[in-house]
Amino acid sequence: MREWTTARVQDRLEMAADVFAQLPAVKPQGPFNAWPEYFHSFADQVGQQPQMRRPRPGPRQITQAEEAMLWLRWLEKDDARIVWLRANRTPWKPICWELGISRATANRRWQYGIAVIVWRLNWRQVPRKRSMEFVVAATN
Repeated sequence: MREWTTARVQDRLEMAADVFAQLPAVKPQGPFNAWPEYFHSFADQVGQQPQMRRPRPGPRQITQAEEAMLWLRWLEKDDARIVWLRANRTPWKPICWELGISRATANRRWQYGIAVIVWRLNWRQVPRKRSMEFVVAATN
């Protein structure tokens, strides 16, 4: 297996966010309808826009997404939140408002979180006495 890079980790986290967004929501069962589902005939659908759905993620994609989610437990709570929000393509402004930090700080903590994940995946020990700048520079 080739070595993990920051780009590969980011891609895997984004893929995980996409997979979880495609899965059906888990809801408690409420009232239900006992009537059978109505299937529209061709004549009913003439002139309507086609409804295209993305295929559901397969077992391999779900397993890879779950593995990527486990990587977040290596990070501090706020750093993991930033990494996950960026994987979901959340803009920086809502992230900064939610955590009460500046854009530069959020970006630095996001880079740090990705760097720690890369170190752990490559079986390198993250130094105990470290600064965010040291870890980010060492992974690039």
